[in-house]
Amino acid sequence: MSFTKELRRENEDVFQAIFDHPFVQGLGEGELPKEAVAHYVKADYEYLNTFLTLYGTAISQSDSREDITFFHNQIAFVLGDEIHPHRNLSDYAGTPYENLQGYPMPPTADHYRAHMKSVATEGLLGKTIAAMLPCPWTYDEIGKELKRRFSPEPDHPFYEWIEFYADDSIAETTGYMMKRLDEEAEQASPEDRRKMKEAFRKSCQLELAFWEMSYSLEEWPAGKEAAR
Repeated sequence: MSFTKELRRENEDVFQAIFDHPFVQGLGEGELPKEAVAHYVKADYEYLNTFLTLYGTAISQSDSREDITFFHNQIAFVLGDEIHPHRNLSDYAGTPYENLQGYPMPPTADHYRAHMKSVATEGLLGKTIAAMLPCPWTYDEIGKELKRRFSPEPDHPFYEWIEFYADDSIAETTGYMMKRLDEEAEQASPEDRRKMKEAFRKSCQLELAFWEMSYSLEEWPAGKEAAR
């Protein structure tokens, strides 16, 4: 069994909890509280800004032009393409996308950002990929699961969001990162493999927590964090 197949098997409980979460189910059903959708976009915009910098870190840890090209292209993808599902959600929330940018991250999103940055600073590409992979992997599976279960038509409120993440381009991103993580894990020490599994599991848990953060409108307990 490959390393990433082990990861998927060991984290089936978290993947299933994500599929069953009321925010994700609401995307499929086409009905969610607008304030929860806006809360998600605010946090995800800042989260993706962090993801962009992590792709830059992955470039600095790469030895091959193939990897450098891949991570470079992913930066362009986030900047140029991943705004489309955000705009779909912003339209549903009734707020211009530009008005949902630049907000402080809620605690869960801030924790997720700090977790990935901490793992990436250890300097090993395999660990960086392990911390980042749950994001595209869970969204790939969410998109396909919602498309299979709900068969949304173009008039579905979240049709564009579901179609975007069900598209083969997301699967291709996930597949390349899985392949590279398998290769890195094969050469890694038992301790580094353990840390890769730990980083992956924590990111999966934080993906689930991110949906709950959005649905519950999570904020800092003593008021909003100061603007960055």
